[in-house]
Amino acid sequence: MSVAPAAQRVMTASPTAVLRRSVFWIGAAVFAVLVALVGMLVSGTASESDPLSATNPAPAGAKAVVEVLRQQGVDVTVARSLGEATDAMDDAGAGDTTLFYFDPDDLLDSEQRTEAFSSAGHVVAVDPTFDQLADLTPDIAQAGAVSGESKARCDDPVGENAGSITSDGSGFRYTGTADDAVTCFGAGDGVYSLVRVQTDGALVSVTGARDALSNEFVADRGNAAFALNLLGGRGNLVWYIPTVADLADDTPPTLGELSPDWVLPVTALAVLTALAAAFWRGRRFGPLVVENLPVTVRANETMQGRARLYEKSSARLRALDALRIGAVERLARACGLPRVASVDDVVSAVAAVTRIDPAEVGRILIAAVPASDRDLVRLSDELLTLERTVATSVTPT
Repeated sequence: MSVAPAAQRVMTASPTAVLRRSVFWIGAAVFAVLVALVGMLVSGTASESDPLSATNPAPAGAKAVVEVLRQQGVDVTVARSLGEATDAMDDAGAGDTTLFYFDPDDLLDSEQRTEAFSSAGHVVAVDPTFDQLADLTPDIAQAGAVSGESKARCDDPVGENAGSITSDGSGFRYTGTADDAVTCFGAGDGVYSLVRVQTDGALVSVTGARDALSNEFVADRGNAAFALNLLGGRGNLVWYIPTVADLADDTPPTLGELSPDWVLPVTALAVLTALAAAFWRGRRFGPLVVENLPVTVRANETMQGRARLYEKSSARLRALDALRIGAVERLARACGLPRVASVDDVVSAVAAVTRIDPAEVGRILIAAVPASDRDLVRLSDELLTLERTVATSVTPT
């Protein structure tokens, strides 16, 4: 008479159980996406990546200066391309127009810069590069970094009204010979944060004090007076920060422009085909089942085997640490401490319960190092005695 084999217990989780376990992570992912979307909607286009932008209300932007200039009667035009900047200056007239120019990424070429500079009666260049300075005027040179507060010490109205400014940024030297050139806010050794000179009938103002124009520092020292007098001397102000839209037409084409039109749809189809193949061929080969082990190893045999290994390698401290870990966990439970309690918390709690010196408790649980097998046995006995004392102390009589 044959006996039917015992039914195998299937361990594969059902779709309902998988979904129930995944609800938390799905909810967390949806919440993170919502937070990111709300953050982008609230911040809008303002970010720290748009320094001195006329529409950026963040600390690095310059919206505060622009709004105050408008309140003072200055007609401010925010140009987002070279064409918009030149059109605005042509409409207003060069003699009554100030061009604010800030190009930290050096996006314009020499021809484009010359076109922009020649359309304004006053050019204010903030932190210009070597090439930008060469197109502006040959009489001003870069002179390294400047920091801290700088006093005006010049006869120009911009310096006299400001008094002192936050000069963190770049410094410049005047290398020309014109008598009407103005150097203000000196940092020593002929280095200045503001240099003004007449060039080809136009006024050129070069400043490296970009922080003085920012929303974060405009209210400090004389920064506000500096910004208003520097930029508000004429009826029209064109605020121009070049963007990638101004890149020259002769720039090399991108990879997308060089690729044929059929590359993108074919690539998308290949990706979808690979995903479908992965789902098709990646199925399970069968349900997981419980496999009976041929031999059952008793826990005490495992413990004795580990103890023999420790003894053979003379790993007394490692053996004692294994005993201490178990003792600390049991003592923490006996004292009512949470699972996240540290060893120091356990030492303090045990000392309070047993009225034993905390240093002695710390020696038993942490500090003592066995130098011999006899020390190891003695310390293990002390651990056992300490556990019994705690058990006796916390048990109500």
